[in-house]
Amino acid sequence: MKNNQETAPTPKELLHDLQVLVAEAETMMTSSLSEHSAEALDTLRTRFHAAQERFSDLYEGAKKKVVAGAKCTDETIRANPYQSIAIAAGVGLLVGVLLGRRSK
Repeated sequence: MKNNQETAPTPKELLHDLQVLVAEAETMMTSSLSEHSAEALDTLRTRFHAAQERFSDLYEGAKKKVVAGAKCTDETIRANPYQSIAIAAGVGLLVGVLLGRRSK
């Protein structure tokens, strides 16, 4: 797995690669299979597996960041329970007031 931030592709790049791969697969499906060699199909499979690996790497990285953020939030709330309750109540009051004004 690649953990280097500089070589990791962005989600937009991954999406573009997948769209190109799907377009090529659709082209191959619509044309005669006899026109395509086994080599071309193997190349397409290899590219698909590479894209799949990059997506799984991106997913794992995002999952780790979400879990780390949740743990940090949990630790902060446990360290400051009364402040956390006050902030949650204040945000709830603010949202309630804004929604109440909007419905009038």
